[in-house]
Amino acid sequence: MLYRIADLTDWQQALQTSFFVSADLAADGFIHGSEMGQVLETARRYYAGRTDMLLLEIDEATLAQAGVRVAREWVAARGEAFAHVFGPIPLAAITRHFAFQPGPDGQFSLPDGVE
Repeated sequence: MLYRIADLTDWQQALQTSFFVSADLAADGFIHGSEMGQVLETARRYYAGRTDMLLLEIDEATLAQAGVRVAREWVAARGEAFAHVFGPIPLAAITRHFAFQPGPDGQFSLPDGVE
C-alpha cells in the first residue's frame, strides 16, 4: 500500500470526478506518495498545524491495472526513495481514507487501523 496525505478539498473534488489529483501533479508531473513508515515525518515537515487533511491508502496493484505508473525515486533532501504516482489516481485504487490531524500536542500519529 502507498499513502498520500491529502487536502480535504482535493478529496472532495475526487468524489465528484472519480479521480484524485493534487497540485503536485501539475507542478511536478506526479503525485507525491509515501510508504507507511514515511508518513509521519512527511506530516511533520510539510503539514504542521494543518487540520484539513486526510490520509489516503492506495493499492498499488490497482494503479498498475489502471495503467497508472508508480516509481520509487530518490529524494536527496530526505535521503530515501519515495513513491511517485504519474497520473490521476482512480478512486477504485483508494482502499481507505482516514481523518489525519495533529493531536493536542501538535504531533501527528497514524490513524487507528493503519498498520
